[in-house]
Parts: sequence; structure tokens; C-alpha cells
Amino acid sequence: MLRRRTVTAGCALAISALTLVAAPAMADPAPAAATGTAIAQPAPAMIDAMSRDLGITKEQAESRLLNEARFQGLEATNSAKLGDSYAGSWLSGPTSSTLTVATTDASASATGAGVKTQVVKHSLKSLDAAKAALDKAAAQATPKSTPVWFVDVRTNSVVVQSSNAADAQAFIAASGADASLVRVEATNEQPQTFYNVQGGDAYYINNSARCSVGFSVRRGSTPGFVSAGHCATVGSSLTGYNRVAMGTFQGHSFPTNDYSWASVNSNWTPTNIISYGNVRVTGSTVANVGASICRAGSTTGWHCGTVQQRNTSVTYQQGTVYEVTRTNVCAEPGDSGGSYVSGTQAQGVTSGGSGNCTSGGTTFFQPVNEILSVYGLTLVTS
Repeated sequence: MLRRRTVTAGCALAISALTLVAAPAMADPAPAAATGTAIAQPAPAMIDAMSRDLGITKEQAESRLLNEARFQGLEATNSAKLGDSYAGSWLSGPTSSTLTVATTDASASATGAGVKTQVVKHSLKSLDAAKAALDKAAAQATPKSTPVWFVDVRTNSVVVQSSNAADAQAFIAASGADASLVRVEATNEQPQTFYNVQGGDAYYINNSARCSVGFSVRRGSTPGFVSAGHCATVGSSLTGYNRVAMGTFQGHSFPTNDYSWASVNSNWTPTNIISYGNVRVTGSTVANVGASICRAGSTTGWHCGTVQQRNTSVTYQQGTVYEVTRTNVCAEPGDSGGSYVSGTQAQGVTSGGSGNCTSGGTTFFQPVNEILSVYGLTLVTS
């Protein structure tokens, strides 16, 4: 069984400071209904961290998780109902009591209790197309001053974050994206990968660099785990936190993606437990934009925030990684590859970010479902 070990050696990269996003205004919770994905009793450590990091009471944290479970599935329902007019959806309120569904059709209405409809100018399809043009341009060249871009459903736009507006505008123009859909947002972020991580326990690569387990998986009868791609070299020998032979990497991708998976030998038994907080993963249902999310890392332990945007592209020194999820959860060097969970649902593994857990920060995670699909893996949930 894996056990958490806090260690300080490894191959961490420094990250720059970023101010934490303020907590949302208070609102009354909506009653939980028996629709959506059922949620298991949350771990006390998660409730404590959510209360601390989101600035809400423990009761509000519990209500938030119930509401988020209730709303799961309504995104897909309303996307199918609204078709080409669908423009995304997001949760709001300290207890995630409202799901806003955007549409370009003024005559349309979204479905579901606690759901409200907002009419906007641009469809999600058009925003995704503009971001895809930026992604294509980034494969050729991306200015260092412009590290992050994403579809922001709340503002119905594609956001390009940059410390140099002229560089950003040149990048947008070169991409051929519809400039009317894109806005530039000033930032001093310089995201980098975090090498020293712990979602589960530490492991060592070739008795040198250290990273950590994200989630336990199986490929057929072969047990293993997933982690960050920037930690991996296929064929490298791995030892566990106790320096006992553990296994080898079987696949990895970085940049473009940031994921890896490793097989483990019979000395190791995969579980659905994340060491911090004793959280038990029960599935991998994708959390809505605006949902609360918590991250485990060997440097800073449990920290929580919210899902800011999905389908984000981020450029590190090593290159651009696409289709990661952006959060306002803080992280520090040593937290890379760690597990992101929403309730009991696995979300992804830490890729990189900026800021710290004193002043606040931004992090990006590689969605776990893509890793499972690419390598034909099954998430361990019992």
C-alpha cells in the first residue's frame, strides 16, 4: 500500500508570483436534488482545505460539493439541446448554487433546476475555432511573453494572456483567428513545470530525479500509475519512496501533452487512495467550469480553488501544452504531477503554473481521462 513521504530533494523549477483570485460573493445554496452524479461522503481534509482556501464555511463546502454533483451531466444535456447556439456553462456562488448556460439564441432556454440562461454573442463552436487557430500557430512559434490562452465562457471570448500587448496582437494576427473573438489580458505569469510532486507517494527516476504518483491505473492485468509527462523517459527505472524497485515508464508525452504512465511490479499494490487527506477516488467525471477542485502535492499538501477554464493552452520554456485545465489552486516547486480531485472524482495531474501558496497562484492540470484513453488504462476506484 502506498504511504505518503514528504521529501525535499528533486528537480523542481522556480515559479513566479501571482495574486490569488478573490472569493465569490455569498449566495444561498440551492437544495440538492437526486439528479446528476452521486457524491460519496467527502474526506474531512478536503472540507477543511476548501473552507480555508475558498473562504467559506465547512457547511458551505459540503453544500458546494452536493450542488456540483447535482449539476453534473446538465452541461452535456444543455449542449445537446441548444446545438450550435450553445456557448458554454459555468457554476457560481460560494456553494455552486447556480449553473449558467450561455446561448446565442434569444428564444432558447436551458434545462434544469437551478439553471439560468444567458444570451451571448458568440457560440462555443466559434470560440473553440478561434482558439484552435491559436494552437496551430503556436506549433510554429509562440512569443515568450505570451504563455497562456484559453476559451473563457464567462466573458464569451478567447483570452490571450501576455506581458507584451504588441507580441500578443502579432501572435493573434499570425494565427488567422477571428480577432473579434479574442482579447488580450495583461499578466506577468511565466509558467514552468513542477518536477517534485506528490499525488500519492514519491518515486525516483534512475535513482536521481523525483516525482510522484498521480492516480493508480491498470492496463489489462498490468498495474501502474499516471503522472506528469515532463517527469518521464520511457524505459527509465523507477524506485518508490522507500527506494525499493517499483517499475518503469511505459509511455509519456511532453510537450504538446504533459502525461505519462508507468507499470509497477508485484512489490506494489495500486489503490484508489490519495495519500493526503485519505481521499478515495471513485471515478473521473469531469467537473464543470466554476466547480471547486483540490490538489495534493508534496511541498504544500492540500490546497483548493475552482476550475477557471478547460481547453487551455500554456507555453512553458520547453514548449506548448494544449487542452489542459486552468485553476486558481496554488502550487509551489515540488507539487508537479500531483492529483487534482473534485469531490471524489479524479480530474488530472499537475502540469505547471505560477505563483505560490503564500500570495496565491495559477496552475494547470492535464485531464486524466485523456491519459486513460490514450494508453488504454482503467482508473483504480476500489
